[in-house]
Amino acid sequence: MKRTDYISWDTYFMGVALMSAMRSKDPNTQVGACIVNEKKRIIGIGYNGFPVGCDDDEFPWENNGDFLNSKYPYVVHAEPNAILNASCSLENATLYVTLFPCNECAKLIIQSGIKEIVYLSDKYEGTEPDLASKKMLEAAKVQTRKMQPLKIVIEEDTL
Repeated sequence: MKRTDYISWDTYFMGVALMSAMRSKDPNTQVGACIVNEKKRIIGIGYNGFPVGCDDDEFPWENNGDFLNSKYPYVVHAEPNAILNASCSLENATLYVTLFPCNECAKLIIQSGIKEIVYLSDKYEGTEPDLASKKMLEAAKVQTRKMQPLKIVIEEDTL
């Protein structure tokens, strides 16, 4: 008889997004993203970090102070990284992301053809970028849904 306590697709793909977030060197916010096609195949992953060729020891990680001496003008978010890393068309795909997308990421998500966003945290809920993001996503008919936080335990006897 087969096991019945296996994880759901949502848990599996959000787990990949969480593992991707662990690659981020950002000391404050680590975000990961995983894009999945209609056949439940991973077609893109990404995390927040500096663009290729920009040394993360030379660019600032600060999240306050002077704009040019903060991370904000330089960091590429997890969602655009996943979109750029995609191996095929994103039409009708689902994006699993650890943090609800900002307004700039929402534009790229909509333009790429992604039709659903599954997220864990909505840390910036109610801010202007969040409200703009939600307004665009709703207008473009991109579905969004929040997942409950994951608690996955891997024990030696299950490997």
